Amino acid sequence: MPLLLLLLLSACLAAEDIAALRAHAGRVLGTPDPATIDHPTGFPPTPAEIALGRTLFFDPRLSSSGTVSCATCHNPDLGLGDGLATGHGANALTRNTPPLYNLAWAPVLFWDGRSPSLEDQALQPIQAPGEMALPLPQLLARLNAVEGYRAAFRDAYGDDAITGPRVAGALAGFERTLVVRATAYDRWQAGDDRALGPEARRGLGLFLGKADCTSCHSGPNFTDFSFHRLGLPDADRGRAAVVPGAASEKAFRTPGLRNVALTAPYLHDGSVATLEEVVRLYNRGGGPGADPLLKPLGLTDDEVRDLVAFLGALTEPLVIERPTLPSAPIDHRPAP
Repeated sequence: MPLLLLLLLSACLAAEDIAALRAHAGRVLGTPDPATIDHPTGFPPTPAEIALGRTLFFDPRLSSSGTVSCATCHNPDLGLGDGLATGHGANALTRNTPPLYNLAWAPVLFWDGRSPSLEDQALQPIQAPGEMALPLPQLLARLNAVEGYRAAFRDAYGDDAITGPRVAGALAGFERTLVVRATAYDRWQAGDDRALGPEARRGLGLFLGKADCTSCHSGPNFTDFSFHRLGLPDADRGRAAVVPGAASEKAFRTPGLRNVALTAPYLHDGSVATLEEVVRLYNRGGGPGADPLLKPLGLTDDEVRDLVAFLGALTEPLVIERPTLPSAPIDHRPAP
């Protein structure tokens, strides 16, 4: 058979394989659709509500010291994390700061799933003594003292009443806009064959097949939103502190993988520094007492690198405009 024909046949087979891989990835993974977000009010937030939420997110007046904002720990320049193994606040924290990407679809929040909604989650770090440490009455008094905030709440809600549910709703409305859906993988999934290089394509095949990543990291947001044990040697009880039971003991929420390359270090305790180390942990089958879903994978070094290349292709840095904060003195007096 002429060499040219052999090359053409080989190219056709490769194209067929790529088409099959794309179809399979589309069924198991896919791309997020903002139209499927379930908004508590039944309607998407207005631009004024999103703008208010963004301003609140960046304002250090939401902390007792007047020096810590939501964006301090969820820094857009650090993948909406803080780059630390465990979060920082008024006291040393024990868990890694989770990023905020694509949480619009999350049925539960925090590593242990103790919060059922973004609205509920939004006020917890603000009031937590070890974090922003600002009681809600003092927060509302601070915001009410700023004419710019009264005007912003009026624009968002029709009157200038500043309440806890409105603060939570504005923050949650802004956070629901933090959607990653135009990564190299998504462009490839939409038909751009050049968006994924050969290493990332091989990694996708491993992700869907030999590495069995989709047992936990499935769907458009690459998570089952469930809880699993990795067998890490720490005392954190995880989900069991919220829902007691043997199945919950040391189980933690499956994180989504969109923009995962930006959010090191990894795992609930921030104990793993790189994505390659994470993949090698899974390749070993996790640690003692790990979830039965985790088992040794037998990946070669090249396959580990290919899988990391695919994870890197889930990256779309979001450009988040820093707002101009309403000007007013910050009240540093301790909470009553």
